[in-house]
Amino acid sequence: MAIMLKITSSGSGIPLVFLHGWGLNSGVWQPCIEQLQKKFRVITVDLPGFGLNVDHQISPYTIKNIATCIADIIDEPAVVIGWSLGGMLATELACKHSEKVKGLVTVASTPYFVEHENWPGIKAEVLTLFHRQLEEDTQKTINNFLKIQAMGSPHLRHDIKQLRDLIMQYPMPSKQTLDLSLRFLENEDQRQQLNHVTQPFLRMYGKLDGLVPKTVIEKVSLLSENSDVLIFDKASHAPFISELESFVEKLSSWINRSIP
Repeated sequence: MAIMLKITSSGSGIPLVFLHGWGLNSGVWQPCIEQLQKKFRVITVDLPGFGLNVDHQISPYTIKNIATCIADIIDEPAVVIGWSLGGMLATELACKHSEKVKGLVTVASTPYFVEHENWPGIKAEVLTLFHRQLEEDTQKTINNFLKIQAMGSPHLRHDIKQLRDLIMQYPMPSKQTLDLSLRFLENEDQRQQLNHVTQPFLRMYGKLDGLVPKTVIEKVSLLSENSDVLIFDKASHAPFISELESFVEKLSSWINRSIP
């Protein structure tokens, strides 16, 4: 029998499932949870090999298999909210496990992370550098990634410290898990898959994001014409940290307005 992923759940109401990004864990959502659990049922999931599920290994380590594991723990249709890499997993769930997803929210995410031809994104050599750094020093690589995520924020040092403090509550992933999941950012291309999203769809971005450039927003809008877009002017890659109050208010309003 397959081992079920461990989750946390609090509050009541419309269920919200939160998925974290690369290298981190569900601890990043703690400030949001403290507010959202007053109005909704809030569920956080650590991806296999991360956080509470650090000992849960799956093979092959693919987005398809991870999405299936997550779908198994969703006991009623939910709004799935994915940050960065988690946005790709949320999109996979919405398309391949649509019966479990009543709304899709991606935060600082993109259907294709790599810069390619006329598509803005992360330079391939940056991702190659991360692979190399992982071989040398895992913790240093995570610290460097935190700095990149907060880059552009007017509260740079505060955001980095808060992210680090939140994720250090949980076990760190192995070098192998980090390397395998980093390949998702390199290889996954969901641009055509966006056509298959039929649920209410909200895309949230930080205007100052150094990983998901604002120039990608319009290109994704052309691929998903019925999606809604919210941009946080003073946020970088983690708007739920940089602009917590606004993030919670706008997310709550959209859910109440868009989810039956």
